[in-house]
Amino acid sequence: MNQGLPSSASSDLPPVFGDGLWQACVDQLAQELPEQQFNTWIKPLVANVAPDFSKVVIFVGNRFKLDWIRAQYANRVAGLLQKFHGQPIQVELAITPREASVRTKPVSYSHELEALPESFVGLEEGIPAGPRTRLNTALTFDSLVEGTANRMARAAAMHVATMPGQLYNPLFIYGGVGLGKTHLMHAVGNKLLSERPDAKVLYIHAEQFVSDVVKAYQRKTFDEFKERYHSLDLLLIDDVQFFANKERTQEEFFNAFEALLAKKSHIIMTSDTYPKGLTDIHERLVSRFDAGLTVAIEPPELEMRVAILITKSRAEGSEMPEEVAFFVAKNVRSNVRELEGALRKILAYSRFNQKEISIQLARDALRDLLSIQNRQISVENIQKTVADYYKIKVADMYSKKRPASIARPRQIAMYLAKELTQKSLPEIGELFGGRDHTTVLHAVRKITAERQQMADLNQQLHVLEQTLKG
Repeated sequence: MNQGLPSSASSDLPPVFGDGLWQACVDQLAQELPEQQFNTWIKPLVANVAPDFSKVVIFVGNRFKLDWIRAQYANRVAGLLQKFHGQPIQVELAITPREASVRTKPVSYSHELEALPESFVGLEEGIPAGPRTRLNTALTFDSLVEGTANRMARAAAMHVATMPGQLYNPLFIYGGVGLGKTHLMHAVGNKLLSERPDAKVLYIHAEQFVSDVVKAYQRKTFDEFKERYHSLDLLLIDDVQFFANKERTQEEFFNAFEALLAKKSHIIMTSDTYPKGLTDIHERLVSRFDAGLTVAIEPPELEMRVAILITKSRAEGSEMPEEVAFFVAKNVRSNVRELEGALRKILAYSRFNQKEISIQLARDALRDLLSIQNRQISVENIQKTVADYYKIKVADMYSKKRPASIARPRQIAMYLAKELTQKSLPEIGELFGGRDHTTVLHAVRKITAERQQMADLNQQLHVLEQTLKG
């Protein structure tokens, strides 16, 4: 049975109602979970909040996914929903009905908390994806803030949207988590449909393609599968690195790839690394990925982060002063998703406390995040800081390029990662483009020795260390 929360705890957090309740939960999980886990298991979920907010029914695609969500995430989801609403909420999992008339028996879970953690309030945002295209109509070129970090990728995507099937086919966009790769793909699809409403466009995550291949084999429905994928005018597929070690899926994607190119349809893919950096994917597929145009999206530079904060704040009906945007941008540097999460916290804190947005209010709203950053230095932050210092691209940190102008800063970044983080050599190597731990060890030993002999290098490292430590 659900029990009430202690009044001292529940009064610390403003309740969230309606669709914003589920969105707040999803936003928090996006910050907590690795991108692969979030995109595979949480992002596809659809929730129905009861009118009296006593129950939330979460719809899952199939029995396997339901069992996995139940085992891995149900307790955390229920806990977050209770935290945001301020009262116990019953959480039910149900398989998504194939038709509106089909009824499914929900699997019920309850969760009680003794006390509330630190506050977080989510804002309602976004527009659900369309059932035919799966496109999010809110993700357009107009809503994408442009900067040097994404300029080339945006220009290529815009070209594809206006002249699909011609140049840059396939278009392969790569970069780290939360930098806007998915936004660009949706923008292309939405622009194409605005000009050609009859165009066959489909956005999917690579895991969904894997699932569709499995279903086609189980149900012997490959004619339907081929009709769906081979007849498209534009295929947008996210995170193709998830095809790794899936031989049958790679075979079917290769067939679809060839069929679409033959009919001059366009393919846009995203990945966390460049094509030749993909592992456990067949060479003939990798060569196809690399045959068109490959572009990187970098972490946003300071000015771009400031512009993103001001633009998105304005879209939420609030005005963020430039000095506040600079304060936040200097402290949240890794990706756009974290920037948006910080902005949501600031706006919610401002509205709940009925205070104007200021640096002090931002500091109060982000105190947990700032406290964590003061204690932790990430490898990603080291890569960005070193890249900025030596005026190279962050993508060069995990590329296979070897000129001295790139290899030297990369070795310095590896050395700092070993000195300033708790990561092991293999973990550091993985974050530098899947390099072997012996490569990292060589870099650490080399920079350690040269630091003792070269005053200039020692001074550079001192500056970098002080910058990273704040």
